[in-house]
Amino acid sequence: MLVVMDESGDPGFKVGKGSSSHFIVAMVRFDSNDAAESASRVIGESKQRLRINGEVKFSKSPDHVRHDILSAVRDQDFSVRVLAVEKARLYSERLKQDTDCFYNFFLRLLMSHDGDTLRNARIKLDGSGDRKYRRELEAYLRRQLSGGKIASLKFVDSKSDNLIQLADMCAGAVLRARRTDAYQDGQWLKLLDRRIENIWDFS
Repeated sequence: MLVVMDESGDPGFKVGKGSSSHFIVAMVRFDSNDAAESASRVIGESKQRLRINGEVKFSKSPDHVRHDILSAVRDQDFSVRVLAVEKARLYSERLKQDTDCFYNFFLRLLMSHDGDTLRNARIKLDGSGDRKYRRELEAYLRRQLSGGKIASLKFVDSKSDNLIQLADMCAGAVLRARRTDAYQDGQWLKLLDRRIENIWDFS
């Protein structure tokens, strides 16, 4: 089992002044290597068709790119579980003040409430952050999660990994559907309907 994870939104709490209304963590699960390779290939073909040489990100992509890529992957064999956090409902001062704690907590929460789907999984995360942070995050997840969920945890460069980019697109589609401003738009999430296993609206 391969699981790739990414987030959308930010940990800031100045909603209405630049911070996102929601923070989204997406977990994309492939039950076989063949399924993961097929999805990566389809994304690569879509990027080639769109003449995109580098990374594709939901937040920076025009509508036609989002539509092409999400339409291309909707028939691939993967499942998506999402944690959607409406930040206005959070009262923990520690989560509000400590960015690393905020990110780590919600990443772990999604992996803990996985519907008993994570079993001996190879986890891939976007490799942002310095080495010390990555080492501390891995130790935290292994300490907090019950045995048997994680076989390995690897940080990868999203710029060269189509599957991390897929997780970003999934998280971005949910954020766009959940956000509370005039840019709210659920059309991208609808393209992923058949792949969405669960969206947990945390409050």
